[in-house]
Formats: sequence, C-alpha cells, structure tokens
Amino acid sequence: MKIVDGSYVLFFYQPTKNWLTKIEKTKKLHTHIGVIDFDEILGLEYGSSIITSKQKKVYLIEPTIYDFVMKSDRKTQIVYPKDLGYIAIRTGLRSGSNVLEIGTGSASLTTFFASLVEPSGHVYTYDVNEEFIEIARKNLKKSGMEKNVSMFKHDIMKEGLELSDIDIAIIDLGDPWNVLQTVQNCLKSSGCVAIICPTMNQLEKTSKHMNEVGFTDIESSELMIRNIEAREGKTRPSMRMIGHTTYLLFGRKII
Repeated sequence: MKIVDGSYVLFFYQPTKNWLTKIEKTKKLHTHIGVIDFDEILGLEYGSSIITSKQKKVYLIEPTIYDFVMKSDRKTQIVYPKDLGYIAIRTGLRSGSNVLEIGTGSASLTTFFASLVEPSGHVYTYDVNEEFIEIARKNLKKSGMEKNVSMFKHDIMKEGLELSDIDIAIIDLGDPWNVLQTVQNCLKSSGCVAIICPTMNQLEKTSKHMNEVGFTDIESSELMIRNIEAREGKTRPSMRMIGHTTYLLFGRKII
C-alpha cells in the first residue's frame, strides 16, 4: 500500500523513539535524529525506509489502532492496551455490538471499541467536560473511527439516559457507583458492564453497589505486563514495566 497525501505514517526509529504524523505535501518533520521531508515519502510503500538529514534510517510503518491509542492527544489518563484487550474479551465485544461509554476522556477506549464494533455496531459516549470532548473528537477523526461513534456532552447523574438494549457498558468515572442503576436500566438482560477503578476504595464501594442494583458474575482484576529484552546470550526481563494502571471490575445484568 502506497503513502499518499493525507496518510498517517508511524516513523519508527526505535521502540522508544517513533512519531505518528499525517503526511502533507511540502511539510517536514523535525526530530533530534534529523529532518524528514514529506515530499520524499509520497508514493513510497508502507514498510519501506528513508534516511533523515542526519543520516539515520527510519521505517515507514502503517499505524494500527494500538498506535493511534498510544499516540493520542490527552489531558486524562488513558486506558492502556493491556487492559483494553481483557475488557473486550471479558465483555464479549464484537462486530455489531452497541456500547455505552460513560466518561469519554481522550477517547482511547472509545477508539479501540469503535474499531471492533464496525461496521454495524456503534459506541455512544458521554462526558461533561467540553475540553475533553474536543480532544476526543480530534483523536477519533485521526484514527478514522468517528463514523462509529456518537458523542454527547451530557450529565448522566442529573439528566439520566434514555438508551435501552445496550450490549456492553463501560464506566470510567471517579464515582461509578452513582451511575450504576442508570447503566443497569440501559443494558439488555445479561448485558455486561466494565468499570475502570484506579483505586481500591473505588473498587470496593462500586462492587458493593453492583450487588445491590442487579449484577452478577462480579469480577475484580488487575493486569500487568513485564517486557523481556530478548538478546542473544543475555536475555532478561526489562528493568521497567507497566505496573498498576487501574483495577477492572466486571458484572452482568440480572433481572
């Protein structure tokens, strides 16, 4: 696949040094490893390489949803890929699913879910912060997922929700227990909820409320990733790892 004007490219130099950029004629990317002239990139194949002005080789990678999530603009903490994958399989997320998200944030989770529910599914996402919504809208447009998402500035605690027969709900708020009954009302029977809980206190209080408002199969989880530096004769675990990012709380609606 060739790179054209308007394409997004991940300029990959090293795992910790890469840039996700939209290609536009006559523009350049200035980095510490040299200048990259976009006019020299147009027409090249993804997977090929170019040499910067400082004689450094950079690969032209076609970005995936993972890249768009990790490179998203943000003013809030994102939900990391290690958690996204488990949320998807634990809730049964698939093409055609209709998803309710409360707490859009920077739309990292929204972007991932939208990529999985297409073409016939949809994500309905709500937030009260106009600034976050604008950032989220830009991130969704960058990834090409905006067509699968309806975004609302809406205070669910004050105004409620009129959605029904939702397959999966995601709650990413500081006080998720306050919207549990509303979410339970929106879900189809046996529908799944996943809740992002950064602290133990949130996890404990929310779990208690889930039992009270009509959820079963309640599970609390925490996921961690430890990378391995695989090098001949000296393979070992990385000195750094992605440890605690959040606790995940799951449940299924019962009647």
